[in-house]
Amino acid sequence: MTDQPELAFAEAGEAAELVAFLARQLRWDRTAAARLKVEGEVLAIFTRPARFEVLAVRPVRLNEPAGLDRTVSVGELVEALDEERGAVRLPGAVTGPSWAGVLPPRGGWRPLAELPHRTVWESATAVVAEFRERTEALAPDERTRATLDALAEEIWSRTLGATGLPLRAVHAAHALGLLRSAEPVRVLERGGWLRMRTALGSTAVRVRGVGGLGVTPV
Repeated sequence: MTDQPELAFAEAGEAAELVAFLARQLRWDRTAAARLKVEGEVLAIFTRPARFEVLAVRPVRLNEPAGLDRTVSVGELVEALDEERGAVRLPGAVTGPSWAGVLPPRGGWRPLAELPHRTVWESATAVVAEFRERTEALAPDERTRATLDALAEEIWSRTLGATGLPLRAVHAAHALGLLRSAEPVRVLERGGWLRMRTALGSTAVRVRGVGGLGVTPV
């Protein structure tokens, strides 16, 4: 395998979808990194959008099986995506951030709930609207970083119904475009992790301890 292997996507338009997904990451952090893992015919792209304290996972089906584990610059990855050919020649590896060494477990997830898409979508838009309204209600001299951070923590630490999933995971999925499919949304649990899986990807968050973590050195 060369240092810049090329991966071809199984579905037309997937490269354009990935450009849009990764561009959302870059809006928060121009220096963002992504960990790429290929097992068989599935490429899993792991990212951690700034401020959310949530891992996002975007799976992509490939034309043929491969094996690869690499952390790359999100900006370089976007530039390497060829929308016309539906492929990507992977950029070189970078030193990964600390989160890239501790990923959610690959299997063994226990289902907690299946929710209608509309319920989850409305929860996401409601917390975004509440944050905006409460921010705008503050006097200009009260809109300090500490005040806004405390407000965000209050709102996005709430849970999605009785699932225990922090709303920051729902907010992240909404912001990354993972709630665009109208299919039901599933909440799953494994050890100290909770995961929200949609038809387009997942968000995962550690909620207690370190039990059940899948730790892989970068």
